[in-house]
Amino acid sequence: MQRKAYVTGIAALLAALLAGCSSGSGSDGASDNSNPDAAGTATVAAQPGKYRTLPEPCGAVGHDTLDALLPGIRQIADADPRDKAYRGEAELTYDTDRKVGCHWKVQSTAATDRLSVDFERVVSYDNAVSDDAQAQKLFQQMEVAADLPAPSSSAPTTPAATPSGSASASAGGGATPDSAGSPTQSSTGAPTGSSSDASSPASSAPGSPSGSASSTAELQPRTLSGLGDEAYLDDQLGNSGSTAEQRTVTVVFRTSNVVVTIEYEEQPMAVGMVPDSKEMQDRARNLASQLDDALGG
Repeated sequence: MQRKAYVTGIAALLAALLAGCSSGSGSDGASDNSNPDAAGTATVAAQPGKYRTLPEPCGAVGHDTLDALLPGIRQIADADPRDKAYRGEAELTYDTDRKVGCHWKVQSTAATDRLSVDFERVVSYDNAVSDDAQAQKLFQQMEVAADLPAPSSSAPTTPAATPSGSASASAGGGATPDSAGSPTQSSTGAPTGSSSDASSPASSAPGSPSGSASSTAELQPRTLSGLGDEAYLDDQLGNSGSTAEQRTVTVVFRTSNVVVTIEYEEQPMAVGMVPDSKEMQDRARNLASQLDDALGG
């Protein structure tokens, strides 16, 4: 009787062990099936931007284009100061792969002109947001901050056009001074097209009541088509503490994950002179088109 009880106990122990192994195996299988990675459903990271580097900003604008934007360069007689003016001055930056810029300042007998060009390469650190989407967000923030007026029926979104004769211009300076709208000297020493008559449509501030409604509307701050993925132009006429009015034209455009900002200012020397809005806008937009082409946009 004792031997029979012993055999029966061993059989019960083996049955319990087999049941335990079967239960553990099923538990492991359920755990594997609930793992998204094991099922091949891992989240795919957003695509990186098109651009990994930025151009050298002071070399991005050719001499001919600088001649058009900064007429005073050609009035510098000595070669060394003239070459320095062409070179411009690089903006201080700690990461040339992310943000670079260059600025120029040249004084002529008619006006003081300033130009700055900035490139910013946007990188998203969120795997769910692409570099392009992050750059688009930055551009839209800049556009909102510019506070552009609502477009009117007489001021449709305009393409980024280049001045007559400069269609073949390149970022390396293909534009010629004449084709890019470079001013010639009048008998008063002021740029041709500038006028003390504030009622002239070309010389009045965008949105001002003077001038024809259509010409004023065409020159007001606005979005631009045909330049990068998206672009806008701002035009502001201000006073720098004297009776001579300073005009600032800003063009901002985005190409993939790079945002480019061009700021062009002119401060006339003569009292009562007003910088020509159309002329300055054409020059700034021409440069923007060249830089967009150079980026491959």
